[in-house]
Amino acid sequence: MARRRVKRTRLDIIQCATTRFLERGYTASSTKQIADELDIAPGNLSYYFPTKEHMLAELVDMLCTFQWKMMEQEANDGYSSIMAICLELTTMAAACETDEAVRDFFISAYASPFCLAIIRENDEKRAKVVFKESCPDWTDEQFSEAELLVSGIEYATLMNAGDAVTLETRIAGALNTILGIYNIPEETRKMKINRVLGMDYRAIAARVLQGFKQFVADTNEKALGDL
Repeated sequence: MARRRVKRTRLDIIQCATTRFLERGYTASSTKQIADELDIAPGNLSYYFPTKEHMLAELVDMLCTFQWKMMEQEANDGYSSIMAICLELTTMAAACETDEAVRDFFISAYASPFCLAIIRENDEKRAKVVFKESCPDWTDEQFSEAELLVSGIEYATLMNAGDAVTLETRIAGALNTILGIYNIPEETRKMKINRVLGMDYRAIAARVLQGFKQFVADTNEKALGDL
C-alpha cells in the first residue's frame, strides 16, 4: 500500500504540472501552487521532484516520445520521416504563436540546460535514423554537432513568435536551414516545406497538445494499474 501511495502521489504531481504548465505557463506556476492544489506540503513535493525544473524535464521527456509518434502519423507521406521532422517544428511554432502559456512552456524547456539535454538526445537519435541516407558517412560526433545547430534554430524559431516576420516565413527559413544541415537536396527541401505549409498545422498543433494531456493521464493510469 505504501508503494502504491508513493507512486500515486508522484503521478498526481505530474498530472497537475502538465495542466498548469500548458494552461497557465511554466514561469507563472510555482511548486507551492502545485503542492497547494494537491493538498500536500511543499517539502513532500520536493521529495518527488527537487525543483520545478525536474517536473518540466519529466514532461519534456514524455512529450518527446508522444509528439514524435503523432508527427509520424500526421505527416506520413509514404516516403520517409523527413515530413515528420518538418511538421514537428511547424506545429510547435504554430502553438507558440497561438498560446502564450504553451510558448512559455517550450521556451522554458529550450532555455533549461537540463531539459535541452533531453531534447537534443531524443532529436539526435531520430536524426541518425531519418537522415542516414543523406549522411551515410557521418560519425556520432557529426550528428551531435548538427543537433547543436538544429536545437539553436528551433529555439530561435519558437522564441520569435509574434514578431513582424510571418509564421510561414519563419518556418520555411528554419526548415530549409535544418534540412540543408543534413544534406537534403534543395528541390526535396522545397517540396517538403511546401507540403508541410499546405497542411492545417495549426489544427494539428491543437490536437498534439490535447492529445499529450490525455497521454499523460493514460500513462499515469497504466502505471497505477501495473503496481
